[in-house]
Amino acid sequence: MSQMKFPKPHDVAGDQIPGTEGWERMYPYQYQFTTDDPERQKYEDETFWFYDGLHYPEPLYPFDTIWDEAWYLALSQYNTRIFSVPPVFGVDHRMINGYVYISPVPVTDPAVIEERVGHFMERAGYYYQNWNELEAKWEEKMKSTIADLEALEIPTLPDMEEKSVVDDALGESKGYHLLKAYDDLIDLGIRCWQYHFEFLNLGYAAYVTFMGHCKSIFPDIPDQRVTQMISGIDVIMYQPDEELKNLARKAVELGVEEGVKFSADFEEVKAGLDKSDTGKQWLEAFEKARYPWFHVSTGTGWYHHDKSWNDDLNVPLSFICMYIDKIKAGESIDRPMEQVQQERDRITAEYRALIENEEDLGTFDELLATAKTVFPYVENHLFYVEHWFHSVFWNKVREVGAIMKDHGFINDVEDIWYLKRSEIKDALWDVVTAWATNVKPRGPAVWPKEIEWRKGVMDKFREWAPPPAIGPAPEVIQEPFTMVLWGVTNDSLANWAEVQDVENVDDIKAFKGFAGSPGTVEGKVRVCRTVAEIGQLEDGEILVAPTTSPSWAPAFTKIQACVTDVGGVMCHAAIVCREYGMPAVVGTGHATKIVKTGQTIRVDGTTGEITIV
Repeated sequence: MSQMKFPKPHDVAGDQIPGTEGWERMYPYQYQFTTDDPERQKYEDETFWFYDGLHYPEPLYPFDTIWDEAWYLALSQYNTRIFSVPPVFGVDHRMINGYVYISPVPVTDPAVIEERVGHFMERAGYYYQNWNELEAKWEEKMKSTIADLEALEIPTLPDMEEKSVVDDALGESKGYHLLKAYDDLIDLGIRCWQYHFEFLNLGYAAYVTFMGHCKSIFPDIPDQRVTQMISGIDVIMYQPDEELKNLARKAVELGVEEGVKFSADFEEVKAGLDKSDTGKQWLEAFEKARYPWFHVSTGTGWYHHDKSWNDDLNVPLSFICMYIDKIKAGESIDRPMEQVQQERDRITAEYRALIENEEDLGTFDELLATAKTVFPYVENHLFYVEHWFHSVFWNKVREVGAIMKDHGFINDVEDIWYLKRSEIKDALWDVVTAWATNVKPRGPAVWPKEIEWRKGVMDKFREWAPPPAIGPAPEVIQEPFTMVLWGVTNDSLANWAEVQDVENVDDIKAFKGFAGSPGTVEGKVRVCRTVAEIGQLEDGEILVAPTTSPSWAPAFTKIQACVTDVGGVMCHAAIVCREYGMPAVVGTGHATKIVKTGQTIRVDGTTGEITIV
């Protein structure tokens, strides 16, 4: 491990990009690497941090930091204070140039780990034993939270209140209601994320426990063999994509496929289809599919600019047209569920037959059953939170932005994202007190100027390449979520460090990542950094991306393999590739920097090796 060197946290944090001095005020103060608190600075320097590119492939806007704060709290509280996960407390967060760095906080005292085991067995055990019933309750809580969000009204400020305020002796103003609506909006966001982690850590923990048991019996078993044993399970996160396939099939059945493909602009397609009965029938099916299934983000859902399909109907339309072409060409657009399930059952039976000890076999069966029970939640929660809830939430914040624009605080509704949520609350107080007193507010002289500066800072942040890791690499990485979700292990750190030491990336002819899904293929590369770029994918290409999200699902019917910069064996790309039975190598650290569109590469999803041919 001694040869693995990453830069020191304070060296990276202290190396300011010219023109961005003072950027720290755009983010919560506790996110800064410290220079005036020796005890905290020592802790930060002795800690290993890695860049969370899984969630943040680009720098965070000040407002968008809300979800990072939300999971900083939620994941950590469930680990530390609620379920008492034995080997790890929470996950600490810092920020450099708008990029989030995280570090799991390990429990280092064996006696404390021992003490936490009892609590974990009792508390987590209750959830595992009643999983289906509790998950059904969770779904109701989430639907109710989304319903509250959809029903939330953001009031505008009238010149004169309605006379009913007097007649009904209401005793409250629209100014107060605006402040309250903003508080309610933020509160719903934080509440939603409290629910997000209620089951998630337990879902990963069940998987990690099963993997640990398999490795204790079969020390050489590859991680992906374990993941294959819990594949082939249907989850609602695939439903938006299924809706698109059904609409493509319906277009062909009704004979309106040419009308659907008439234009890339949905409004033009709609106008054309409206002229016939069959066209109207198809449009009705389209409209029905939209709620809730088109509340799916075109990105990860973590950024305000990740518009949903409902915000831009041209996106689902393009995917439907792609599926129509495949159906017309006689190709299957179904996921190969049956083959995946057969392979899953074959592998499970093969390993089961090798277990001679009855106790080990009993534990194997029990842990596998638990992992299969909890697995759907690991993918399903994404639809409710990052997609459905976030898609509605961003648009509610835009309504607040419209009010701030009307009062001269910002020049454009989209400028609201350059303010922290606490700054928006302060600005709204300025708006309503100025409205109440009929004087000129202070904000219009403050915020437009500050936002202009922040826009320049964000542009400079985007040009900066965040190092994948900083601080002293640990002797052994044991924290389970770090390994299976982010793909940060001692091996991956060694791979990253190796690439980092190469002066010219064009000299790299081979590199490694995580073996995410088995198989070997050779083919042309298509580097896609956003969902907008997956429209350029051609059949049989190999997708290389920073990360993937559920809205990228249609791409998986075109490609023959996937490679990502970030992620472990339980990340989205690895899970989907296993469901489609195609190779994946994830968590390479640098793939999008090393390979270029048009190059030919060999992807070995069994060993995690990538070769530029």
